[in-house]
Amino acid sequence: MTKPMEIEDRSMEIIAPHLEGLGLTDRERLICSRMVHASGDVGYAPLTRIHPALIDTAQKIITAGGNIFTDVEMVRRGINIRSFRKFGGEIFCKISDVDTRELAKSEDITRSMAAMRIFGERMDGQIVAIGNAPTALFEVLRLVREENIRPALIIGVPVGFVGAAQSKAQLIAQKEIPYVTVVGTKGGSSIAVAAVNALLYMLDNERY
Repeated sequence: MTKPMEIEDRSMEIIAPHLEGLGLTDRERLICSRMVHASGDVGYAPLTRIHPALIDTAQKIITAGGNIFTDVEMVRRGINIRSFRKFGGEIFCKISDVDTRELAKSEDITRSMAAMRIFGERMDGQIVAIGNAPTALFEVLRLVREENIRPALIIGVPVGFVGAAQSKAQLIAQKEIPYVTVVGTKGGSSIAVAAVNALLYMLDNERY
């Protein structure tokens, strides 16, 4: 196979049997299949958790011109910007900003935590997409609990062996904010990007 769309379609055919029996809706299957495709790992399928209100909430925010706040540049740059900009939103990442570095140093916290703290109330009613740092997800959840910050939804798939599983368990345990996540240590920027792009594809399925 040499045609990109044929390769993608065949990939989805291969992935499909691994989604059977998981109780996913058709729209949830699209998100899960894109995450599996991005990782090349069908082991993601049974570990993916999608809140029932996630998709409707995401579509409402995106079509209203809502913004996305990310933890790392890899997530920001991976999102289908041509599709996203059709709806008027912007994607923000502050991981490399001077004020983020200064806050991280003064508070003795990670830059990912500092970036989320600086975003603060700007995340209210918007989309948060975390694909790398467990500390970023921990900080967002702290802001929800302690400072009444209310993102519309959280795509939380930080990766790693220190804090990743625990941060995602906290995300699942909270009852206020819709989410998509992956149980355990798996995750990463490409998985967060896949989830966002799957949500965009439901609204704008033109292929580039």
